[in-house]
Amino acid sequence: MRLVIAGCEYSGTSTLTFAIDDWMHETIGVRFPLIHDHWKLPDTSGHPQADMTEDERRQVLALSSELKEMTQRHSLYYHVQANSWNGPDWMSIGLHIDDGVYGPMYYGYGDDGKPHDRKVVGQQVESSVLRFAPDVILVHVKASEDVIKRRMEENPHPNSPVKAEDISELLRRYEDACERSLFRHKITLDTSESSVEESVAEFAKKVEPFLTEADRSRILTHRIW
Repeated sequence: MRLVIAGCEYSGTSTLTFAIDDWMHETIGVRFPLIHDHWKLPDTSGHPQADMTEDERRQVLALSSELKEMTQRHSLYYHVQANSWNGPDWMSIGLHIDDGVYGPMYYGYGDDGKPHDRKVVGQQVESSVLRFAPDVILVHVKASEDVIKRRMEENPHPNSPVKAEDISELLRRYEDACERSLFRHKITLDTSESSVEESVAEFAKKVEPFLTEADRSRILTHRIW
């Protein structure tokens, strides 16, 4: 199973990602080999080095817009090369969609018509993915503006540039990016009034039509064993 899980910060993308990984383990008997989560600056570590120090995060944020853009673009291209798809399972939080929203809004790169326009880069990334993994599924995680604001007040994320007045525009940009996506298989989950367990159950129901024959065989085999 190959998933890109994207949505406005505080909608529950990370929480759902790890819950879906648990569901994979229970349903298929395996976990995603890696969960790629490198596209919200300054948290770009992974594979599988230790988490960044606060000093390293400050160094990332101090980079020029040009260096931030180049680093993120190179990371995107690295993550969708042919070797990325050798195995049957792959998971990313945000990928080009996070980068395409955050770069223009907060970090001074990738706006429409500018060098490395993120709408253009995003299509390049998706075209590369579809060449090797046409079965990839985009999961758009949503929540209402009021719920996002409440979650942000209750559990603010360190280093996040998001402000309460940005939420409406962030939701609009994520909606637009997911609608424009070239990925053929798409699922929407609204977590505004759903528990994690309810959202995972909704995911399991909605993902069923997009399961590959290999996925179905593994599920059946796991049930038998």
